[in-house]
Amino acid sequence: MSLLQGQISDNVVDYLSNQVGTQDKEKTQIATSSIVSTLIGALAKNASTPEGAQSLNNALERDHDGGILENLIGSLSGNAQPQQQKSLDGAGILSHLLGDKQQGATQMISKTSGLDSGKVLNLMTMLAPIVMGVLGKTKQQQGLNTGDLMSLLQNTRQNQESQNPMMGLVTRFLDSDGDGSIMDDVAGMVGGFFRKR
Repeated sequence: MSLLQGQISDNVVDYLSNQVGTQDKEKTQIATSSIVSTLIGALAKNASTPEGAQSLNNALERDHDGGILENLIGSLSGNAQPQQQKSLDGAGILSHLLGDKQQGATQMISKTSGLDSGKVLNLMTMLAPIVMGVLGKTKQQQGLNTGDLMSLLQNTRQNQESQNPMMGLVTRFLDSDGDGSIMDDVAGMVGGFFRKR
């Protein structure tokens, strides 16, 4: 998480705000934080089985070595081309990680941040390659195998759940059966969460 937060600097948040067409950088910041929590939660859920962890490990080895992080804004804007072109396929990453929960996740993050769903989806598409790039770079630097990846993601999710109310909400959302009631919980929790701050 600290590696990820280091990548998402004020300059990157400014760039993302401009790309999605909002002047409200605080909303972009809240949405960005919520999106990162959601993607980490989805990665942890997908990697909670040996098959899922192996699939993630293969994807990281093949498509995500962290190269996009060397010139992040250049990579996101298309001005710098990383060696692995698939590392920039945000829509593909989201589809794989979230599946039929993508629309619900977009709505949930829209409610938490106040950004409309279209802007949230654009942000998600830009942030997904960053999350995968950081995970791929961590795997390379620390020589992580499939089991290590499973442990890393589960531990990260658990640590975040104790520090970050959004992660608990994400876990419930990802485990829900999609009946819509979780969205009522989101509205209630978000109101309370942001009033307390």
